[in-house]
Formats: sequence, structure tokens, C-alpha cells
Amino acid sequence: MENYVITIARNYGSDGCAIAERLAGQLNIRLLDKELLSLVSQETGISEEILEQADEKVKVSLWDAGRERRFDPEYDRVDPNNPLSERNLFRYQAAVLRRLAERESLVVVGRAADYVLQRHMRLFAVNIQAPFDDCVAGIMKRKFVDAKTAVKDVRTINREREAFYKAYTGRDWNDPLNYDLCINSAKFSQEDCVALIRKGAGLKFKCEL
Repeated sequence: MENYVITIARNYGSDGCAIAERLAGQLNIRLLDKELLSLVSQETGISEEILEQADEKVKVSLWDAGRERRFDPEYDRVDPNNPLSERNLFRYQAAVLRRLAERESLVVVGRAADYVLQRHMRLFAVNIQAPFDDCVAGIMKRKFVDAKTAVKDVRTINREREAFYKAYTGRDWNDPLNYDLCINSAKFSQEDCVALIRKGAGLKFKCEL
């Protein structure tokens, strides 16, 4: 079978990462989440701590992010005069991601991967969301934090991810038209979410996953 990529955009607290992990395990293909930072660090020599600071974040508001020049995965190149800029860190990450996608099948979590890999011949883009209250409850349970902290974290991290996506793609992170499949994870078990993704990707790729 030809290589394929399934990308998972997710609201914080929606169980998107856990679903992606289950999916990759069932398909027996590589999962790229935080590991991507390690791979970029190995290739560039930039510390994972520096990469982590810019991971799915930009130092602009959502309004300003919408006015940024969008990233072009084909033509955007590293600026040697400012190697540690946020945009350059994203360029490094995108280059590693594109190279890996040429070699093997992947499940990729976040990092605007649906946009970076948009020209990949076998790409299936998924957006996993859940109602705000469900996300808060999930974070309280997993992170052992109180409701006030969970509410703040869900709002902050989702704003960061939305601004990051807008800055580099020019797109609305929450627009369902940017994805092949959108799932409300509060309506399904993690296993059922995986089954929906496998079925949808199989239909698009015209094969059974």
C-alpha cells in the first residue's frame, strides 16, 4: 500500500491525542506528536526546550495572526539571518514532517500538519472537538487540577493553537471545511472515534484500513 498520512487537529481536552495514539497503534504506523520536536532537535541542533516554547504557539494575538504572511510549504525557506525565529522553527518542523511523509505512513497530531502536507496524495485530515464543559472535565481528571485551572488552561491553549494555525495557514482552525472529517468526541468512545477515522480514511483512499 502507498504511504498515507492522517492528521489530527484537536481541541485541548477533547481526547484527540489519546485517539491519535490508539489509531496509530491499530494501523501499526508511526505517531508524530511531541516526538516531532525531538526529531527536529536532532536534525538542527536546536534544543527541545527552545522548540517547545514555539510549539503550536505564536507571540501575536489571534487578530494579528490573521494578518501574518501565510506559510508556503513548497517555497518558504529558512532565513539564515534569524535561525531561532518562530517562523524558522516552524520551517524546520515542516521540512522534517514533509520528508517523513514521503518515506512512511503517519498519524500526525496538530502542528498545522493538514496544511503543511496538503499536497500529499494520500492525506486524510481530521478535527476532533468536544463541548467546552467536557474538555474542562477531561483536563481536571487527567491533570488533577481544579475547575478554575482547567477552564483557564482549555481557553488559553485553544487560543494559542487557533492563533498558531491562523498565522501559518491563513485559515480558521475551527472551520470544518478545512478537514475531511470532524468528530465530537463527547458523542463517541475513543475506540469508536478510531473506527470512524479508519472508515473515513479507507473510503477516501479506496482501501480498507
